[in-house]
Amino acid sequence: MSTQVAKAATGLGLIAWRRHLPSLAGPAAFVLILAMVVVPLPPFILDFLFTFNISLALMTLLAALYTARSTDFSSFPTLLLITTLMRLSLNVAAARVILLDGYMGTGAAGRVIESFGDFVVGGDFAVGIAVFTILVLINFVVLTKGSGRIAEVAARFVLDGMPGKQMAIDADLNAGLIGQEEAIRRREQVTHEADFFGAMDGASKFVRGDAIAAILILFINMIGGLLIGVWQHGMDLSGAAANYALLTVGDGLVAQIPALVISAAAGVVVSRVSTGADIGRQVVEQFAAYPKVWLLGSGIVGLFGVIPGMPHLPFLTFAALLGGTGWYILRQRMVVAAAPKTTPPPEPEEIDVNVVEVVEPLAIEVGYRLVSLVSKERGGGLLPRLKGVRKLLSREFGFLVPAVHVRDNPDLRPIAYRILVHGVERAAAEVHPDRLLAIGADKATAQVPGTPTRDPAFGRPALWIAPSAADQARASGYAVFDAAVVVATHFERVLRDHVDEIFGRTEMDGVLAAFGKQAPKLVDELIPKLLSPATVYKVMRALLAERVPLRDLRSIITALLEDGAATQDAAKLVETVRLRLGRFIVQSAFGAVDEIRAAVLDGDLEKLLLQSLKLPAETGSAFAIEPSIAAQLRETAGALAMRWEAEGRPPAILVRPELRPLVAQTLMVVRPRLWVVSYAEIPPEKRIRVTEVIGRKAERSGDAAA
Repeated sequence: MSTQVAKAATGLGLIAWRRHLPSLAGPAAFVLILAMVVVPLPPFILDFLFTFNISLALMTLLAALYTARSTDFSSFPTLLLITTLMRLSLNVAAARVILLDGYMGTGAAGRVIESFGDFVVGGDFAVGIAVFTILVLINFVVLTKGSGRIAEVAARFVLDGMPGKQMAIDADLNAGLIGQEEAIRRREQVTHEADFFGAMDGASKFVRGDAIAAILILFINMIGGLLIGVWQHGMDLSGAAANYALLTVGDGLVAQIPALVISAAAGVVVSRVSTGADIGRQVVEQFAAYPKVWLLGSGIVGLFGVIPGMPHLPFLTFAALLGGTGWYILRQRMVVAAAPKTTPPPEPEEIDVNVVEVVEPLAIEVGYRLVSLVSKERGGGLLPRLKGVRKLLSREFGFLVPAVHVRDNPDLRPIAYRILVHGVERAAAEVHPDRLLAIGADKATAQVPGTPTRDPAFGRPALWIAPSAADQARASGYAVFDAAVVVATHFERVLRDHVDEIFGRTEMDGVLAAFGKQAPKLVDELIPKLLSPATVYKVMRALLAERVPLRDLRSIITALLEDGAATQDAAKLVETVRLRLGRFIVQSAFGAVDEIRAAVLDGDLEKLLLQSLKLPAETGSAFAIEPSIAAQLRETAGALAMRWEAEGRPPAILVRPELRPLVAQTLMVVRPRLWVVSYAEIPPEKRIRVTEVIGRKAERSGDAAA
């Protein structure tokens, strides 16, 4: 039994060892590199290490050729660093052996160095130096410099294109073309691509440094070997030159050939255009796509072959190969074109609900120059500010404001944006992302250089100024804001003006669900036993239309429970709820004050409005005011609201309870919004001070009501 347990434990240990073995490759490689620099290595170990270096370089080049996309070989920048350090460490280890034992002959540094010095360059160290110099120049001037430039440009374009790609991903996600998982995968792919080309831009400098170090090591080994051989070992100058020069050239070649291969792999990786196929398949397929190229090339090469004095056999041989290949490709295309079409026509693809573009409750569309306000990579601050606006209004009005979707719109002007509520444009303006908006009095506009404009949110006179003039503008009494703050403030203004349109059934369900956890019996008694969800929704939306928050949900539901059995009319229930919320409404409109300053209606105007209520009561139709009276009332109330808002006073009108719904409906379109409060909603301890009388002298004629 103990033997079986021991075998099982041994098996589990082997499995765990195999699992962690790949993660040990990196630390083991760096330990080996340090060992080669510090520990003297015998020649046969150098042979194995040089052979491993050549094999690793070939494997890297083959992997680069067979990857479909550049980012598929994401470990290449790190691998480039490791191979460079390995080559330099081998050069150090080989230099130690050459300088110590080079006097013993050309085999003192191992068979690999001797073979490269003897077989590759024919034993002539002068030829070896020339070949080595040529390899270094090819590697340093051609491959490394070209690869580094491509990586630098690619990294720059990838980083510049990241915001647009992120916006495109968000647009596809908002349109329902892709799911959340696919969006996350695409975002990671964009980030991965930027990281890869940025790393390649820096990693290409390793190979450049390696080429310079190889030249220096060559001269150090050559000069140092001659000095050691002649002075320390008593060799004659020609013998020392033959030994040390051959060993030095062999060492340089055995290191530079893998370096050349690695540089070629780097060039292949960064210069590839991703088409989903490896480089060999790309080249073959694209050459085969143009048979005329083969035939034309065959004619040109054959023409060279018939010129007197030229080597006829090589040129004519390749002319025949090119012509035969082009003729074969052309014939295959003709056969395919002449073949009968047996493939049935594809059936039209079935459509599903994903083709329907869902309109978002809140959306902001921006021109392409305003993408930087949204991009996190460029320090855009619009999204956090929009989130802050949603949080502020959610707390103020008592329901969760829906998320706002920001997307680019190529049809807009570059610096333009527009705010949509349920797909309908509610506001539009232009902002300069690289400038600041200075808001101040008209008389101060000439004190600061800038472009005159209007504040998009409130229409106040303002200036677009350069960031360098911000301190001067503040000293002149201006309030200075960046473009993100301007858009967020405009967005807040639009939300306040259309808060009732933003409130939907989903938001009502969320409010009732949250309140139901605190008082479940109240909600259960109200819906659906007493009132339908549609009626409750109408009441809540009507309250929000007059800027009455839903925070005091307990009083709202209590009022509906008390009068819900008597009437199902949403308009009457709204007035009942307002009476219950009188103190809350007065505090929301005027603040915690003892004296209420407001406007009232003229007595004659009140009589006309009371007459307009009689006809709907008799006929059952909706009440309305004669158009000229309604227009004058809106004009007067609008001017009053603008003047009081500029003074920092809440624009409010006090009316008789029976007239409040009619006046509120008539003034619903006035901007800025007015508070229309009935006398019955005013708490008894509050003092009322009438500051304005709205109305006109009118004859009590029959045309006053319609």
